Amino acid sequence: MKESPVNHLKSISNEENKTVVESLAQQWAKKYIGNLKVDTDKTEKIEIPNLSEIVSLEGRNATAQKVLNSLRSVSARAWNKTEGLLSKEIKQHSIDLNLINPWEIAGDSFNIYQKALDVYTQQTTSQPLSLVRNLVDSENPLYQQSLDVYTEQVTPSKLATVIGADIGKLRKKYTSHDPRVIGFVSMQFHYTSQMLIESLEPIEQSLISTYFKVIDDHLYMPLQRAYEAAANHDFDSVALSAVQKLLPISTQIAQRICQRVIELYPNYKSMSGGLSNPIVKTSSIRDVEMFQIYLWVCALETSCGAILDELFPLCVMLYPRLNVQWELVRQMLHLLRQEIDISLTPQEAETLMPYFQVLWDMFSPEVFAELGF
Repeated sequence: MKESPVNHLKSISNEENKTVVESLAQQWAKKYIGNLKVDTDKTEKIEIPNLSEIVSLEGRNATAQKVLNSLRSVSARAWNKTEGLLSKEIKQHSIDLNLINPWEIAGDSFNIYQKALDVYTQQTTSQPLSLVRNLVDSENPLYQQSLDVYTEQVTPSKLATVIGADIGKLRKKYTSHDPRVIGFVSMQFHYTSQMLIESLEPIEQSLISTYFKVIDDHLYMPLQRAYEAAANHDFDSVALSAVQKLLPISTQIAQRICQRVIELYPNYKSMSGGLSNPIVKTSSIRDVEMFQIYLWVCALETSCGAILDELFPLCVMLYPRLNVQWELVRQMLHLLRQEIDISLTPQEAETLMPYFQVLWDMFSPEVFAELGF
């Protein structure tokens, strides 16, 4: 596992590299939009005329302006919450304070949110909005379905391709000196998104939250790193084939694993609530996807570096503060191994197993007993 990837991979042309990266990015975007759902619990009580106003171009511009107007104050509050959560970890983990600049992080976050809102306010085809208005005018009770259609046309999936590279650069910037710093950045964005959404009307929350989730997921997951590593592989690479098979179903795998963990631990409480709590469940699914992508990165890079230098230190820093017990991580890995075996050929699964074994050994009871967790 210490051998250089150069010894294993053949060079391919820049054009082929670009094709591989675009293909995986598009697969992720399609998978992403296919898994998005508008929160019907929040929307079904909304007045229908209000729906038409909010999903109009003028309405989306108004929503975007509200978000921008509150971004400065929200960013400050989000940092206070992030610092309150992780201030002890800075000292305990000997993290250089000079690497954590809240003003710089706030500036970077403004640029990312601005791009997200630019996509949100772009004019879409007239058919989905006219469909909404027709149903509104006829007082058709199926307006929720029209909102689903419209939400797809507003395309949070497009945002995944627009800002994916930017967030990849952001991750690289903050992980270059100490990978643990991305934990502070991710929590800052996470809390900022939550607080921005709170000030919006329910329909606005349903629409804009899908965009903020794109940002959240890309910060937690090294997607761009996976794309770049994939670009170094030939098209007949077994490791690349494994990733291409797993990528479209990674959310379903995460959902199945989380549901099984909920069944196994019905009374478990994290810092934010029980495992079936919608917020906790969303975060749990994201974390299981995150583990999958780190595993892909290792297989594509033929190196354990992503797990050793980034994933494991982040988990050690964040999970105790969030009251995520290591037994749950261990159970999740056990279920993930089963999903890999079901989803891949033996040869494809074998390319992931050396790196899965590293995860299994690192997240072991023996390790955490020694650390006092």
